[in-house]
Amino acid sequence: MIRRLFLRTIAVLGLWAVLGTTCAAQSPQAFTAARHRMVEREVAGAGVTNPRVLEAMRNTPRHEFVPLAQRAQAYLDMALPIGHGQTISPPFVVAYMTEQLDPQPSDKVLEIGTGSGYQAAVLSGLVREVYTIEIVKPLGRTAAATLRRLKYDNVHVRVGDGYEGWPEHAPFDKIIVTCSPDHVPPKLVAQLKEGGLMVIPVGERYEQTLYLLKKVDGKLQTQALKPTLFVPMTGQAEQRRRVQPDPTKPAIRNGDFEDFAGDPAELGVWHYQRQLEVVCDGSAPSGKAYVKFTNREPGRGAQALQGLAVDGQHVKQLRMSVWVRANNVRPAYPADQLPGVMVTFYDQNRATVGRARLGAWQGTFTWRQESTTIPVPPRAREAIVCIGLLGGLGELSLDELKIEPSGSK
Repeated sequence: MIRRLFLRTIAVLGLWAVLGTTCAAQSPQAFTAARHRMVEREVAGAGVTNPRVLEAMRNTPRHEFVPLAQRAQAYLDMALPIGHGQTISPPFVVAYMTEQLDPQPSDKVLEIGTGSGYQAAVLSGLVREVYTIEIVKPLGRTAAATLRRLKYDNVHVRVGDGYEGWPEHAPFDKIIVTCSPDHVPPKLVAQLKEGGLMVIPVGERYEQTLYLLKKVDGKLQTQALKPTLFVPMTGQAEQRRRVQPDPTKPAIRNGDFEDFAGDPAELGVWHYQRQLEVVCDGSAPSGKAYVKFTNREPGRGAQALQGLAVDGQHVKQLRMSVWVRANNVRPAYPADQLPGVMVTFYDQNRATVGRARLGAWQGTFTWRQESTTIPVPPRAREAIVCIGLLGGLGELSLDELKIEPSGSK
């Protein structure tokens, strides 16, 4: 059931590889310096302000929770594979969810989805007790061993179905869920203390919203936080989803960017939005709104992501088209960091099986429509679409993005 955040396209795109946060020497000093830079730029710099949460992020050695082969990338703001089709969540996502939980020193917290143990470790120094559940037995055992070795003595790990909760230790002051059900599990609601908070992503497989819930008079008050994207769960919970995606009919949602809300405006459906502005100034080539990405720091993320199901056994090609406008757009280092629409394909085990793109735009030009057709790898079962400057510099505007099958097998 438990799956970690599906944002590893950031890794594939290499957007963060130029941030100066890699740890080639892998010395304690290098890890510490990289971790502090990561918190300053990708956590605090992205909007997390709680000083206790920021300090916990500075003090938690993320490299200890990733496989040895991934340690050089431990302090990049990206998901990393930890085995069994799962990933460790990006640092910003961990910090953001932790901040929304409003952790207090007296809290007893239940985490659903131990994964690597990193989220529990971050919470450890902020609250009294952490109870965390992982359904994948090898991951749960590894996480428990890592937490014991690092002396996170107030973290208690259990292998089992997280949606059943941990009734013998209920009620909990706070509950944090790092998987994506299509409704809030009732047993978790029952185990949440009156007045307690729950942070949970809820929605369809590729279209979820992160919610902050508060239990008042036995009922949940709901506050939508932002769109998010978690990988599909395992087991019966995933199979019982009320709405299942059709991988034979892949399509982008909200590709006209007309669905947005808030101040500043945030797009619906699109995830991990960075340095993005929704503009309604009368110049959109389609509808009222378009999106504008702006970046002045080489390699810094200015993008948005969206996931979709696509079965390479049935869909031979995808046709992509988009309206684009550029103002002083130029590459960063490395030189392939140019704006575009990037599609990364994954197989049933979420291993990368191919990637393709529309664009590599440079310079300054007015609105124009561009299109291309890309092949779908036969092993593909899902994809992540990333739009924006992709590490490049300047100002890029996009509108009316379409992605649809152009051939079937």
